[in-house]
Amino acid sequence: MWTHSGPLVGRDRHRDVLAAAVSAAADGRGTGVILLGEAGIGKTRLAAEIAGTALDRGMAVLQGRGSTIGPLVPYRPLSQALLAFLRRTVPAGLADLGPYRDILGRLVPDWDTGTAAASPVVLAEALVRFLALAGRDGGCVLILDDLQDTDAETLAITDYLLDNVAGLPIVIVVALRDTPSMALDLARAAAQRGVAALLDLPRLTRSEVAALAAAGLGVPEPELPDLVTDRLWADSAGHPFVVEELLHDLVHSGRLTRSGDGRLIVADLRTGVPAAISHHVVARIDRLGPQARRLLSLAAVAGRRFPLQVVRQAAGLDELTVLSLLQTAVADHLVGPDEPAPDWYAFRHPLTVEVLLDSLSATERSELAGQAAAAVEDRYPDLPGEWCATAAALHRVAGDDHRSGQLFAEAGRRALGDGAVRSAVELCEQAHGLLASAPADVRAEALSTLLTALGESGSFERTAELTDLPGHLFSAGLSRRRRAALHTQFAEIACLAGEWERAYGQIATARDLLGEHPDDRDIAPVDAIAAHLCLQQPGPDRLGDATALAVTAAAAAERAGLPAIACDAWQLLGVLARSRDFSEADGYFEKARLHADRHRLPILQIYSQVLQAGLTCLRDGTVGEFERLRDQARDMGMLPVAHEVDAILVQQSVLRGEFATAGPAITEGLRIADRLGFGRAVPYLLVTRVILAGHRGDRDGLDSAVAELRRRNLSAPYTRTMTYGLARTFCALLEEDRAQAEQDLAQAIATEVENPSTLFHLSGSTGLGLLLGALDGRIGWAHLRPVLAGVGGRLRWNRQFLLLAGAVLDGRAGHAGEAAAAVAEARVVGADFPMAWHLGIRLTAEAALADGWGDPVSWLRTAERYFHDQGVAAPAGACRRLLRDAGVTVMQRRSGVGLIPEPLRVIGVTAREFEVCTLLVQRLGNKSIAGRLQISPRTVEKHVAQLLAKTGQDNRERLTAHVRSLLDS
Repeated sequence: MWTHSGPLVGRDRHRDVLAAAVSAAADGRGTGVILLGEAGIGKTRLAAEIAGTALDRGMAVLQGRGSTIGPLVPYRPLSQALLAFLRRTVPAGLADLGPYRDILGRLVPDWDTGTAAASPVVLAEALVRFLALAGRDGGCVLILDDLQDTDAETLAITDYLLDNVAGLPIVIVVALRDTPSMALDLARAAAQRGVAALLDLPRLTRSEVAALAAAGLGVPEPELPDLVTDRLWADSAGHPFVVEELLHDLVHSGRLTRSGDGRLIVADLRTGVPAAISHHVVARIDRLGPQARRLLSLAAVAGRRFPLQVVRQAAGLDELTVLSLLQTAVADHLVGPDEPAPDWYAFRHPLTVEVLLDSLSATERSELAGQAAAAVEDRYPDLPGEWCATAAALHRVAGDDHRSGQLFAEAGRRALGDGAVRSAVELCEQAHGLLASAPADVRAEALSTLLTALGESGSFERTAELTDLPGHLFSAGLSRRRRAALHTQFAEIACLAGEWERAYGQIATARDLLGEHPDDRDIAPVDAIAAHLCLQQPGPDRLGDATALAVTAAAAAERAGLPAIACDAWQLLGVLARSRDFSEADGYFEKARLHADRHRLPILQIYSQVLQAGLTCLRDGTVGEFERLRDQARDMGMLPVAHEVDAILVQQSVLRGEFATAGPAITEGLRIADRLGFGRAVPYLLVTRVILAGHRGDRDGLDSAVAELRRRNLSAPYTRTMTYGLARTFCALLEEDRAQAEQDLAQAIATEVENPSTLFHLSGSTGLGLLLGALDGRIGWAHLRPVLAGVGGRLRWNRQFLLLAGAVLDGRAGHAGEAAAAVAEARVVGADFPMAWHLGIRLTAEAALADGWGDPVSWLRTAERYFHDQGVAAPAGACRRLLRDAGVTVMQRRSGVGLIPEPLRVIGVTAREFEVCTLLVQRLGNKSIAGRLQISPRTVEKHVAQLLAKTGQDNRERLTAHVRSLLDS
């Protein structure tokens, strides 16, 4: 008489949106749909129906769900979805995934080679590619249910999927509750970005409740008694699950029956909400008998979804008995097969789990949890995958804090190794709390993992609360070596946070603990961090001290077999050598690259190559190697590294004057970095925004970008060097404020002197600053020649300014030929840096006019046109003023100036003169031209005379032919 499998009611609009998304995905137009609503509102049912629709169309369908009870295991819904799908079918062309197949080994253990990087974002890109492959022949649907109960990494991947399925045959269907959660924040943000449709599932109306009840009872809606509809509507408030449970209770209790002729007979409709639901569920379970109740209680302790064999073993029942009991529970609609996973079952609704757990005493729950934990560990001794965190949670419920803490710590270590940093922090925090009374070495191990996770996640403030723990553990019996290692970790995190004094103190404590003759394995990390710290200390020998420490650290790390520490030390040595010898720096970077390659450290290997590419870019101004490395990082699945290289490329695009593309690229880069946790790129992108504003002469934009740096507490010495040397100095020059530019440049140089590690070769101390010094007579060849021969002088960006400085000095000394040759060479060197070049030639032309050498008029016309086109008024106006002072007729700036052919613009043809040109080509006389332009014939004659003089033509006919040829070309 009663069925749970009736049609969906009140969801036509939602079903239509889902169907449209599936159709679009089948046509290669991917999208996302988010189903939002309270528990029991029908999200899962709606998702299941659309899954059936997709399967009927021949599409690939993957389904996974979050865990309602127990620990948040990284990537559980995604792993569940892939494993279930691959058990049914293996898509053709898996080889097309390349390295991303190995990366998916985090979700598919059979594919795990143990060598691929697996940060959440890398994993997300790998999943996008797999879904596209699975849906290549008809489309693919990924359904993620109960997303409010999943881990942060799964949410990050879901966010990435929603952002990146457009143009692919993929639809992402996400279902979650409407209660506050990270998942809800994600859903709303995705809807605001327009990458997903957000569908709120409301409660049913009275008429929809009647339709649902009639469908479940298998009768036409008009035959449903109004008394039943009224009672269901009043007691359920339109909640579909409550409607079904109340109706189920009415039927099975005999209060709603059929007469002999099929009519519904109502006996008693007294119900209570919400107690009725709880009592009804308990009564249904009790009808199954004590064995079934124990079995289902064990299952509820394990979670909403549960593995049958583990529950069977914990219950101590044979397989036939369990299958019989389970079959009865399935028939009574309490549980059902968890379709994506064989031998797994799930409660039909989380409310059933809550009712079961509430009916247990604390002692009963503890006892059942202990039995379940023992069954898990017996069946899966190594606790692979999610079993480790599951067993940890069960032991915690059972009251075994020590075992629970150890397993949570192990789950945290695994999560950290898989790149699930935020989940690792949560798991390690649980371990830390549970192990408060454990032996010192056990607590130290858990603390070490927690510190690593906190450092990776950027949760620096939390580490300050833990600073005293190494001392307490030492008092509890921790060894000096182990305590020193913890202090070294605290120092490393303090460095990352820019808390230098705290870092110094931690390193000093570590050294005291290790004594005079420490083991290489213990001292190498200490010296490596101390080398970085040296660069933050005042004093003339800090670079030498840092170098000595880095050399010592690298040697000790090699002897102790610590390849990552050795690579870090060599990279630092390369950075230190960069200020004096590029060849030496490249040698260190190459050594680090080879060492990383030998020890299979792909991220350190590619970082070494990025540092090498930086040398090439500084020297030659080329970015091709950066582009190759970015593409290589993407192909290898190292998306955070690729993002950092992209940030470098964006800054280079600013220096190259590609302002229109740089601005949006910075905004998008920051959005991705903030959302996906690519923290290393954020300060670089923010300071690039500062530089962009400076190179556009946008003072307000520059101040706003600097304020953003400060708001995020990212105003470090190296960002200040770039801000003053590359941004403020340029902005002041573009405002024609030479005095302010000198002050800003002096501030950049002072910052470099105070902080040698911030040396930025392009900040002006060996480039633009020397041109300014030559212009105002502060420097001569004695100062310029050593710079030209040094490292800074050999860099392409600097060399354009140094050549111009030399031209100014030669011109002033009467060596006009040498000065002009230097300008010609500077033009070639600065060809890729238009804003810098035109600013340099505008400054140089002023000196050339004063000293009578070169072709300053042509230079100023070129610079004026560039600044005008860029919308930078002050230097354009200065160029026009200098031209007028030189007795040159300056063209007017009218709306039509952009239409003037280049050869005419170069010789100074004005907008009005060009208008006369175009009418001359039509063979009009002066009177007709005057009438068209509403000027006098005499004025026309003056314009024609000017055109003849500027073009070098000796008569009107030749002028007309010349202009026509230019227009035709």
